[in-house]
Amino acid sequence: MTVENEMSNPTLPKNIIPFIHDGDFFFTKGVEAFYKRKFDLALKYLKKAKDIDPLEALYPSQMSIIYTEIGAYHAANQILSDVIKTHGDDYVDSYYLIANNYAHLGLLNEAQKYATLYMEKDPDGEFYSEAEQLITILDLTLEEEMDFFEDEDEDDLLMYQETAFYYLQQKDYLKATAILEEALELFPEYDLFHFQSRFARFFNGEKETVLTEEEAALIAEPNQLQSRFNLMFFYHDLGQLDKVKDMVACFEGVYPMQQEQALKVAIGYTLAGYNDEAIHRFSRLQQRTVKHHVDYYTYYALALYRSGNVVEAEALFEEAKQRHKQLRSKSAPWLEERMSRSVDERK
Repeated sequence: MTVENEMSNPTLPKNIIPFIHDGDFFFTKGVEAFYKRKFDLALKYLKKAKDIDPLEALYPSQMSIIYTEIGAYHAANQILSDVIKTHGDDYVDSYYLIANNYAHLGLLNEAQKYATLYMEKDPDGEFYSEAEQLITILDLTLEEEMDFFEDEDEDDLLMYQETAFYYLQQKDYLKATAILEEALELFPEYDLFHFQSRFARFFNGEKETVLTEEEAALIAEPNQLQSRFNLMFFYHDLGQLDKVKDMVACFEGVYPMQQEQALKVAIGYTLAGYNDEAIHRFSRLQQRTVKHHVDYYTYYALALYRSGNVVEAEALFEEAKQRHKQLRSKSAPWLEERMSRSVDERK
């Protein structure tokens, strides 16, 4: 049949109606990708579903769960807050999910507030017992800590936490130093800012001064893990491996509940050259919490490579480059280590 005959054939449909996927189609594809742990692909599908049907609360709610899974708690809470603003209490589970994210961030007062709101709004809710357990843990934790900040200060604190974390992850120690100096003027009693400030200042060039300060801080508080974390990095940078091992020795049998601290312990074993123990510690971490840390990938991959797990190390570093754009122009950590040794040998 010629094209002319085909077009004139009355038995063929004159109008072809294209099949247009609706929001549920992309939502289903997104959930499938989520269960396969293809989080970037899942987010693309869910964003497409949301674009098609912006009034459907289920789509952004599922997006927030993915952000929580990858440790992007702030992004998850922003989405859930928008859901509450748009839909009110139709999606009351959002309050519990927000509380859980705030707990991961260490913003305990906010976590407590949203968990309580959830329990008040839905006494028969699916997550009621989980919210009750969360509040019990929060109450115990808050009793042990002095509440240095008023509620209205928490937004500022959160902003400084996020900004400092960003610059430290980017290894932009000049900007990290500046923002942490500003943060300490407003929150002088927030201990973490002091440790982060010394870390940034050391790698910004104040090595001798900061090393003396951190060693003095450890003498004043011998059980302070944060000082040991800083010093193990400082000593490693200075090539003092024996002192790195001294810092790491106290980690034996220590398994911090806070994932950021547990990550530093695993990194410490890598810095000290105890690669099997490092791999063991890395494997115990909650990946959804630590995968937004660049150091999780670089030091875990390095420990794997040193132990002969080359394929696994290469795969992990490839994943790292997909998740963290700043790594795409970097050499693999074992190659950087090899180049660093070559430079040291030529000195």
